Amino acid sequence: MNQMSGEVANHSAEEAQPQRTAPIGLLVSAITTIRQLVVPLVVAGVALRDNPFGVGGLVAVILAILAANVGAAYLRWLRLTYTTGAEDIRVESGIISRAARSVPYERIQDVSLEQKLLPRLFGLVEVKFETGAGGADDLKLAYLTEDQGEALRRLIRERREEEAASIAQADGEAAAHEAVDEDAQTIFAMDTKRLTTFGLFEFSLAVFAVLGGVMQYADTFIGIELWDVDLWQGWIESQSGLLSSFGFVAQIAGVIAGLIALIVIGSATGLVRTFLRDWGFVLEKTARGFRRRRGLFTKTDVVMPVHRVQALVLGTGWLRYRFGWHDLKFVSLAQDAGSSSHVVAPFAQMEELEPIIRAATFEPPSEDLDWYHASRKYRVDSAAIEGGVFALIAVILAVLIGTGAIGTGFVYAAFVPLVPLALSIFFVAANLYAWQFHRHALSASQIFGRKGLLSPATRIASRVKLHSVEIVQGPIAQRRGYATLHLGLAGGTFSIPGLPIKRSRELKSAILHSIASRDFSALA
Repeated sequence: MNQMSGEVANHSAEEAQPQRTAPIGLLVSAITTIRQLVVPLVVAGVALRDNPFGVGGLVAVILAILAANVGAAYLRWLRLTYTTGAEDIRVESGIISRAARSVPYERIQDVSLEQKLLPRLFGLVEVKFETGAGGADDLKLAYLTEDQGEALRRLIRERREEEAASIAQADGEAAAHEAVDEDAQTIFAMDTKRLTTFGLFEFSLAVFAVLGGVMQYADTFIGIELWDVDLWQGWIESQSGLLSSFGFVAQIAGVIAGLIALIVIGSATGLVRTFLRDWGFVLEKTARGFRRRRGLFTKTDVVMPVHRVQALVLGTGWLRYRFGWHDLKFVSLAQDAGSSSHVVAPFAQMEELEPIIRAATFEPPSEDLDWYHASRKYRVDSAAIEGGVFALIAVILAVLIGTGAIGTGFVYAAFVPLVPLALSIFFVAANLYAWQFHRHALSASQIFGRKGLLSPATRIASRVKLHSVEIVQGPIAQRRGYATLHLGLAGGTFSIPGLPIKRSRELKSAILHSIASRDFSALA
């Protein structure tokens, strides 16, 4: 029996004592601190290489900084305690200024375990208590041993579900939960072939952003200002003669080679990101709901109860759609403003998603659904507003350049207004074209909303799980006769914009009737 279960067996909730996280976590914190200081210390070392104190003085300063950070990490660990009481979990932290946070078990929507590479090497996990408060406001404990993390997660779930009477039987309870895990049914998984295919669709140029960040420190080492425009303009002019010496065919070949290199780099970046994030992706259906495990270096283990799934988001991409690939996300009570991802199938065919959708007590979109487009007036107004903003910017820039207020000394200043003008034309065309993808449908039990041009997504919500319906009209919408329908969910909002006012009232009436006719006391 693990440590936490033993503590539960030997102590009642009233006698629970404050506990500290795993001492070995101090080593992880120290290594993390040193790793974060490497770049600043290297930069400082190069900048101070001619310091009169010499290498010895520089080393002494570095060691002092490291010692101070490690010492602070020890004090934070020493002053961090958590207590599992009868009704809540309490976390106290702070070295000088003490802070105590108490979260009732009933407010904890789920407990997830996360293992980054370094903690995993030491058998440690970070325990996250999802409260729906959002991001940094959620409760976290770093680090516990794997056994402690699993036991704490089980304990909180049991107390949250008012099963405190069975907790005293630690041995029997642990065995029961192990049996549940053994009976888990895998409903979706991704092998290496699937990950590779997925990665090729995840084209990314994020590597250039990383290189841009590294270049911020490059000036110290190479002795030149990389962001000096005059420097690069002079270099381009000096190379113009060399470039012109190549024939037309060679120049075209160079451009093609550059594009190929860009595609290769983007594809490789997408593959690396996909393998790091989704390696070993497994989605299981258990007695408690859905259990998702994934990650190569950072391993996550998240359980999503079925009754907390409020809506679904069925997404795809412009290119992926042509090959029948989609992704599926849950909108649940445990989801907050981006702090955690509830992707349950990141890359799957529709026939693979349908069992997951039905297991979540939803129905996939059927072929006989009656889809309704947004108002044509809304389409025109959206295109005019977005395009008009950039058109106005183009006019202002043209006036300022024409009067000499800006752009003096810049050879190509006359062409600057063409950039926002091109953006204006693009947004007008994109809005007019995307209108055909903005539509909604209503079935007997669900409401569907579809939008997006390059990354179309279909949102599916259960009519009885909605808790509010609101019709919103701005000044333009009031004069033009359309509105936005805001549907309230416990895990977020669901909006359908640009509805004709008559249609929005019909939907509101139908959804309110569904909500009023449901006996919520019968829900588990």
